[in-house]
Amino acid sequence: MKLKRILFATVPLDGHFSPLTGLAVHLKTLGHDVRWYVGGHYGTRVTKLGLVHYPSVKAPVINQENMDELFPERKKIKNPIARARFDVKHTFLSPIPGYVNDLVKVHEAWPFDLIVYDLACLGALFVQELLAVKGVAVGVLPLFESESNPPSDDPGQNALTRSVIRWAKRAKIHFQFNMVMKPCSVLFNELRAGYGLPQEPGFMFDAVFRNASLYLQSGVPGFDYPHRKLSPNVRFVGPLLPNKANEKASFAQADITLKYKQVILVTQGTFERNVEKIIVPALEAYKNDPDTMVIVTTGGSGTEALRQRYPQRHFLIENFIDYDAVMPYVSVYVTNGGYGGVMLALQHKLPIVVAGVYEGKDDIAARVQFNGVGIDLKTETPKADQIRRAVATVLSDHKYRRQAQQLSEEFKSYPANQIASRYIGELV
Repeated sequence: MKLKRILFATVPLDGHFSPLTGLAVHLKTLGHDVRWYVGGHYGTRVTKLGLVHYPSVKAPVINQENMDELFPERKKIKNPIARARFDVKHTFLSPIPGYVNDLVKVHEAWPFDLIVYDLACLGALFVQELLAVKGVAVGVLPLFESESNPPSDDPGQNALTRSVIRWAKRAKIHFQFNMVMKPCSVLFNELRAGYGLPQEPGFMFDAVFRNASLYLQSGVPGFDYPHRKLSPNVRFVGPLLPNKANEKASFAQADITLKYKQVILVTQGTFERNVEKIIVPALEAYKNDPDTMVIVTTGGSGTEALRQRYPQRHFLIENFIDYDAVMPYVSVYVTNGGYGGVMLALQHKLPIVVAGVYEGKDDIAARVQFNGVGIDLKTETPKADQIRRAVATVLSDHKYRRQAQQLSEEFKSYPANQIASRYIGELV
């Protein structure tokens, strides 16, 4: 492919920034001039990748580190619907004018040929349309295109039951996207009107599927629901994961894990900072079980306090651990449903226990259970007994690991960076 000037643009959140780093570095190794626009401390990570960084100037930096400080009222919102509206409005919609301003300035200084953006960076979608440049959106969450994403039927049910359930699922999707989230879609179109862009029908994120020149979906079809149709520009490319150095990852405590009957990896990701939700219940579940090693990654939230509170020798509590290094020694993965972590767990053939509701985690949890690779606890705040029972179930019933192994084989057939770069090459 002819060498191009490619700008990556992402919102300043780990789950939206990190999955694109591997692709960016891969495109750079192919000879393209690859640069990155992102706010906050992510600029340091961009330069470590060997890429030119453009910082946010007008766009606010909103992420897991300052969300509660900027919006203290958010912690009081318990209703999932109200919480979803609040997050979408303040994290993804209100910053759009700042993103547009910044990205137009970047283009004036360095006229990029192509912009690659995560699906939540809606300002990049606006700029793609305003500047008439080609744009590649990247799905860093499971595919949720509302009009074409009904969960599939259960072939074990009779025709009447399947018909009723299919109707109920379609009604739920319509309610969620076209009624519950309608205020967000109204604001989205108000912002579009301010730039002279045409109005978009239906759910606002559907505009990304329709208007992006290409939509690269992280993941494989086997982890998705069977679809009746997809937008013609959607392509599954395999799991897009953070850039890794060439050296093989190593886990310093690997020998210790071999002494235990089972090893559990527990995480809440980097966005959720309340360790009482999953981490504490998981530690409580096994604090009196010396045959089970529990490895916890806190994402930097309350690590030292947790170590003092739980000094058990069979607990390992760290800010961060390289998942590729530790997962070969793990029996089961307990998570709030971060998409990147789930993709890695499946690559390592691990059964999963998920407890997540907000930020789209409920959709990821539902797919884990639908695909038979784990159990969805259907809550943000599981009890210790719930976690212990679910872990025992996925470890004793081998169907979960068999399904994870099957998906792992599918992942192997999707070298994500190579596939994505091929699609981009065909586009440009």
